[in-house]
Amino acid sequence: MQSRFLSSFHTIRAGLLVAGLISLSACTALSVVTHSVSPNETSVPAGRYKLDEHHWNVSFDVDHFKYSRFVMRFDKADAQLNWNAGGMEQSTVEATIDANSLDTNVPILNKMIKGNDVLNVDTYPTMHFVSTQFKRTGDQKGELTGDLTIRGTTRPVTLAVTFNGHAKDPLTKKETLGFSADGHFSRAQFGLSTWYPAVGDDVHVAIQAEFDADGQ
Repeated sequence: MQSRFLSSFHTIRAGLLVAGLISLSACTALSVVTHSVSPNETSVPAGRYKLDEHHWNVSFDVDHFKYSRFVMRFDKADAQLNWNAGGMEQSTVEATIDANSLDTNVPILNKMIKGNDVLNVDTYPTMHFVSTQFKRTGDQKGELTGDLTIRGTTRPVTLAVTFNGHAKDPLTKKETLGFSADGHFSRAQFGLSTWYPAVGDDVHVAIQAEFDADGQ
């Protein structure tokens, strides 16, 4: 009799545990599908934010024989955002890209671009960007100017930036911000004129980035 009682007790407890997990899962799923972000910059708590290592993209594309824009991406990067109460005008960002992580999807071309004739990643393993100024151009939009360093040469570059929104991520529970940005620079200004004019001088930069509150 005691054995049947214990068996029933364990069965009930297991059932309650499963029900609890299902309920929790349902709540999490609901919070994900109903998630929304605020476009208001004032909703963002001031502080230090770090690039979400799983949700970002940086790519360069250049004209290829006038046929198309050839795209290359980078697989490793790090960035820090110092967000102040004034929003984008009062905030700064610094980013480092691992030049050796460049990927064109063509192994032999990867080797050529990373070699001495172009990026020379053995001597200059990283690219670096430090913001210097922000000029607002509209709601949630502006022009971010900063110093870009490639292959030991530093030049100013301006990016058109859109603040996509802010909220607590429903999965990580971290304060999270999202941005899109794009811009252009002349590769000749960085000493990267190899293969011109077959490969165009204008480099288009496309960026997608999420930042999480650092230290949470």
